[in-house]
Amino acid sequence: MPETVLLGSEPLRPEQVVAVARDHSPVAVSEAAEKNLAATRQHIDDLAHAETPTYGVSTGFGALATRHIPLESRTALQRSLIRSHAAGAGPVVETEVVRALMLLRLRTLASGYTGIRPQTAQALAAMLNAGITPLVHEYGSLGCSGDLAPLAAVALALMGEGEVEYNGEVVQAAVALKHAGIEPVVLAEKEGLALTNGTDGMLGMLLLAAADLRKLLDTADITAAMSVEALLGTDRAFAADLQALRPHPGQALSAQRMWTALQDSKIVESHRGPDCNRVQDAYSLRCAPQVHGGARDSLTHAELVAGRELQSAVDNPVVLSDGRVESNGNFHGAPVAYVLDFLAIPLADVASIAERRTDRMLDKARSHGLPPFLAFDPGVDSGHMIAQYTQAAVVSELKRLAVPASVDSIPSSAMQEDHVSMGWSAARKLRKAVEGLNTVLAIELLTAARALDMRAPLAPSPVTGRVRDLVRTKVEGPGPDRHLAPEIAAAEELVASGAVLAAAQLEV
Repeated sequence: MPETVLLGSEPLRPEQVVAVARDHSPVAVSEAAEKNLAATRQHIDDLAHAETPTYGVSTGFGALATRHIPLESRTALQRSLIRSHAAGAGPVVETEVVRALMLLRLRTLASGYTGIRPQTAQALAAMLNAGITPLVHEYGSLGCSGDLAPLAAVALALMGEGEVEYNGEVVQAAVALKHAGIEPVVLAEKEGLALTNGTDGMLGMLLLAAADLRKLLDTADITAAMSVEALLGTDRAFAADLQALRPHPGQALSAQRMWTALQDSKIVESHRGPDCNRVQDAYSLRCAPQVHGGARDSLTHAELVAGRELQSAVDNPVVLSDGRVESNGNFHGAPVAYVLDFLAIPLADVASIAERRTDRMLDKARSHGLPPFLAFDPGVDSGHMIAQYTQAAVVSELKRLAVPASVDSIPSSAMQEDHVSMGWSAARKLRKAVEGLNTVLAIELLTAARALDMRAPLAPSPVTGRVRDLVRTKVEGPGPDRHLAPEIAAAEELVASGAVLAAAQLEV
């Protein structure tokens, strides 16, 4: 059984978020956290009965914050808040995104700074454990005052309203809750805001993308090494003494990985002697560690920001330990939005340099002896000609996705919320970009494996040979043209699943 993720005083780790989102690891609110929630809730209950209005407890919300709401109307207030805020539109987002969002909201609730009741936090944990996933739509968050519409869709399901995915089917939330033995929650004062005021959607997508991108950058080093080898390139540019002249840690790691991957290659050894007339390799080969390494360092920065956000209690207002309830701006998604946008830039560039290596292997004038387009019978066969077209189309799309969302802001709520982060939008396009990079690397993998086969009888290195052999378990070697789309799909799965990294056994 997967390890239970305990929510309380300790910050979540990125891998725990991924485990709950993708592997359905169970969650639980710690006993200490429950006691803290009960103590904090008492402050809210006291304020709820006070004559002086408190924002979020006894007032309206946003631009309606100046209206004092009488005690008998507050249950209706909470219900209305969630119903009106669950205003999403467009396609339904992925289950893993919603589960990450739910977990991260529960993490803040369990921190004790939101004023939520213990039973409400427990109900949200029970929904996660039962595999009840509210239907959250693509549009509805401006990345400020929380990922409002997405989080409201979750709160709506917690109330027993709206639609959810449960046991592989879309059903009414009330039906799923009843089947799972979970009582719908009747929200009390402050709970509507506590359930909707957070950066949880954009943070969840950042953590999922970062986990994927770590694997893709490791894979890019391997596919680049295969391309260098297939193109009769040199490994000397990746030597440690040269890399030490420019001490960027990501660059050093990528260079070391490529250097190691090319060791004991008979193909590389075949052109190392004095008869080789090559002066230096093209940038797409020689500069791969600089590009991949820059992307690695960008990702490290993004993970630093994500780690800080995982330590944060994001809500408005917050309940402090001395009982004060204070409004704040911590729900603004700018810090997360910036790195979501930032990552899309190096991601597009890693894809771009991979496409250039692929194109070089297909061009007879630049491939140093490989047949045109790696075709079995050039002219009759087209080889990988159109696979490169597909790569180019994806790379072009990635460049468009690299345009930042966070520089935009559309005022809302009658100008009360007059500057927003658009972090949710930045996260959505980063997810698409990660998928695109996976495709681009898969096509380079296919092409480089075919090119290595065409260098026979010279043998590739042990590392690249193992990866080539893995590809051959899913895709046949060089021969007359075949339906190429299924082969690309098979290579995409090898990259996405981590099978390429496992086959490489590259211990660096």
